[in-house]
Formats: sequence, C-alpha cells, structure tokens
Amino acid sequence: MIREQAVPSGSAAWLGIINNAIVAVFKGVVGLLFDSRALLADALYSASDAAAGISEKVQLPQKLKKRRDMRPWAGRNSTAEPLIASFFAVFLFMGALQMGISSISVIASGNIIAPGFMSGVAIVISLALREAVFQIQLRQNRKRSGKVSQTYIEMHRHSLYCSIVVLLGVFGAMTGEVWDKPLMLYLDPAAALVAACLVFWRGYRLIFGAIYGKQQPKVQTEDKSPFIETVQRVHGVISVDELKIKDNGHYISVAAIISVNPRISVLEANHIANRAKILLLNRFSQVSDVSIQVMPYDPGYPYKSNYEGSNNDLPTLLQ
Repeated sequence: MIREQAVPSGSAAWLGIINNAIVAVFKGVVGLLFDSRALLADALYSASDAAAGISEKVQLPQKLKKRRDMRPWAGRNSTAEPLIASFFAVFLFMGALQMGISSISVIASGNIIAPGFMSGVAIVISLALREAVFQIQLRQNRKRSGKVSQTYIEMHRHSLYCSIVVLLGVFGAMTGEVWDKPLMLYLDPAAALVAACLVFWRGYRLIFGAIYGKQQPKVQTEDKSPFIETVQRVHGVISVDELKIKDNGHYISVAAIISVNPRISVLEANHIANRAKILLLNRFSQVSDVSIQVMPYDPGYPYKSNYEGSNNDLPTLLQ
C-alpha cells in the first residue's frame, strides 16, 4: 500500500533548454553569414540560458549514485551543479570578452558594414519561438508553484531585454544603410557590446548561484507544523508518521509518510495520497514537489489483536 506522488518531471524545463540551444545556433549562423555582431551576442545570451538550464538538470555521476541510495523524501536539488556551472561560465566569460573586444575595435576603426536583411528576420523568428515556449512553460508550471512560475518569468524578461536591445541595434543599422546615415551603422556593434555585458552578468549569476546556492539553510523544524496540520485534515489520514522538507532554492519539496486504515483498498489509499498532495500544493505556494508514502496504520500492542475476524466491520476511512 505504497503511493509516491510527485509533481511531473521538468519536461517544460527541457523544452526551454532545447529551444534556447536551437535558437542560439540559428542566430549564431545567421549572424556570421550576414555580418551582425549584435545577433552573435544575442546567440551567446541564448546559449547562456541553455547552459543555466543544463547545469541545473545534469548532475555528476557520483551524485546520481548517491541519490539512488537516498530515501524517497530526499527530493531533487534544483540548484546548479557547481562544476558544470563553472565550466559553462568560463566559456560565457570568454565569449563575452571576445565579443566586447571585437565590438569596441569595430567602433574604433569605423569600418562598419550593415547587417543583412536575414539578421532582422532571425531576431523576429527567435522572439516568436521564445514566446511560444515561454507560454508552454508558464502554463505547465503555474500548476506547480508560484515561485517556479516567477523564475521562468524573470528569465524570460531578462532574455527579452537582451533581444530588444539587439533588435534595435540590427534594425537601426539596417535603417542607417537605407537612409544613408553612417552614424546609425554604429548601433549594431553598440548593441553587441551591451549584449556582451549582459552575457558576462549572466555567467556571473550562473556561477555565483551554483556555488552559494548550495549553502542555503534548511527549513527549520518548527516550520513543519503547518504542513503536518494540513495533511492531517485530509479525510482518511489517521496520522502523519514522518514529514520532511527540503529547501531547493527556488521552491521547497515536501515528503511525508502517512498512516491510513489497513482495511481500505489500494485505490482508496491512492486517493487519500492524491488529496493530501493537492491540498499541500494549493495551500502553500512555495511547495513544488510532493511525495506521499502511504502505510497501513498499526496501533501496536496491547491494542492490536491477532484474533480479529475478517468480518469485523470497520469504517472504510478513518478521520
């Protein structure tokens, strides 16, 4: 009679990672072919978003092995893996530095070529793809936790700022070529310089969050009482034998062991676990992951009798 219930896996997160990687490659290729440094910098920022997602999802083999040996309430640590995050951050720093130096040298030399028409098309397409994926992520994670949704909104907002800067730079340079305004040609490398600074800041936040995110304090013991009281209100729960809370940075995960009437069916036990999970998710916005393990209630000696007949009438659900 064991039921473990958890929030669905982060398919939305992987969708965002894949989308960022594809968009980064697309914008990088178009930027190289059509001489747009701003688009190259925007591609680097999209790559930083993909790197941040990968560093949170991918764990080292030692930790995977350790996690298999952990009990069900251990939960998933959502903070980024420091070694993987540091690896990506180094490449982001190098790319941002190279892009910044290149933009400054082009501005200083004055030998600027306006980006091609496909650069503007690539930005519009990438914005449309990012917005579509963001809406999918927001709909899926709105059911989980307000904090998780807020995280996606914040990431999307920062990416949107970078894309808007690049959009203004590319279209401004293209307009300057059409109107024969040489000064407007500087908008493309200027936008690339701004985007390179944003990438540098993104890499800093990635490595800072990975290193110091691991040192976040655990939820205090006294904070468990509201969760225990909430689970005990569920009809059919006799007692909450154990409840553990894990702080995952952006949100918390709750794992509990509850006792129910040993005479009920497995289906009824599953319904009780589902009701407890839904109640926790709806009442506490900071809760994202819930794991419920159901055990038959054992009153123990001297209340337990080995001579109780199978026809003994007991209520199906106990309060």
